[in-house]
Amino acid sequence: MQTCFFNGRASVFSGSRSLKMCLLGSLLIPLLSGCTTSAAGPSAGAVNRAESHPEVVNADIKIIDLTDSVARRVMSSSRGATFADGLGDGVPIGMKIGRGDVLDVAIWEAPPAALFGSTGGDATLSVSSNSVARGTTLPEQMVDSNGRISIPFVGSIQAAGQTPQEIERDIVRRLTGKAHDPQVSVRLIRNVATNATIVGDVNANVLYPLTSKGERLLDALASAGGVKQPVGKTTIQVTRAGKVMSMPMETVIRDPRQNIRLQADDVVTVLFQPYSFTALGATGANAEVPFEATGITLAQALGRVGGLQDNRADVKGVFLFRLEDMSALDLTNAGPIRTTPDGKVPVIYRIDLKNPATFFVAQGFPIRNGDTLYVSNAPLADIQKFVNIVASLVYPILSIQNTLSNN
Repeated sequence: MQTCFFNGRASVFSGSRSLKMCLLGSLLIPLLSGCTTSAAGPSAGAVNRAESHPEVVNADIKIIDLTDSVARRVMSSSRGATFADGLGDGVPIGMKIGRGDVLDVAIWEAPPAALFGSTGGDATLSVSSNSVARGTTLPEQMVDSNGRISIPFVGSIQAAGQTPQEIERDIVRRLTGKAHDPQVSVRLIRNVATNATIVGDVNANVLYPLTSKGERLLDALASAGGVKQPVGKTTIQVTRAGKVMSMPMETVIRDPRQNIRLQADDVVTVLFQPYSFTALGATGANAEVPFEATGITLAQALGRVGGLQDNRADVKGVFLFRLEDMSALDLTNAGPIRTTPDGKVPVIYRIDLKNPATFFVAQGFPIRNGDTLYVSNAPLADIQKFVNIVASLVYPILSIQNTLSNN
């Protein structure tokens, strides 16, 4: 008779074989009790049930299936205005009059001239085939701080923001009925220094002078010594007349329309923005993955992390966690929506990669900075992990049993 302590209890066995089995059990139980098969995160079922979880309901998190219509709405909301559309190409300096510019204004009348130049040294003569016309050059006109100039018999007219031809037509219109067949010539003889400011992640912050050549955005960046960071991670921000717009530098280089002419008092700010998303769960690599400022799609993001792990991943349990813009969501019948302090809505996009159509949607769905891509384990993955652990422990113990049996 032998006594064996099994799982904290004393048991009496007879025979050597029973005793050997008792010893094997006493070795196996503690080893298995220390084994865990924890997953890298919640299962697909846990995420799908999250809508009814009290903490999620209070946070007002939305779980949305990623379909073609959802992807189109998100893509439409993320397609911001370009420099060419939002700011326009602009005109070279001198084409439009600015405050502080000095103008030369000459007015001509057909005889009999009565309004301008009837006497005085300012009068000049011009001979045509049938008559003599008299013209008068007015004293230099400086555009005042309100953007206006004053012309005798015409009054105050708007000059800033107008071309010389537009000012000529305005003066002629106002002189009609006062002067006989008036003709007007407006010339810019001196303009104040006009500059654009180039700051940010460039090799030299500069005050860039603008001329009638019509300097463009990339010209100014070149004069500042170029950008310090890689082009693919650089964003250009242009501030003009209180309006602020941003675009990836790579897009400006690829699309000549976005290389707009700079205007007086423009502020060009170069920003280094290393965008990234985080991949977790049953992906080929769990990591923070950088991407270019021009952006990548969901399909590209999956490719950059090595796709899904065949032996673990649940192809119907792929999720994208994001703080989404209100404009990207169809919440017309959702009632009051609680948002983050910056106006974002917490959203979990549910992605079914078992559906072939989803791969076409993934080719256009944009990944945004700060997104989290999570792939849950397949339902049987944890069971398989447990079986593998048991097998790795049982086979050595069976070898011990065989050895004891042979003794």
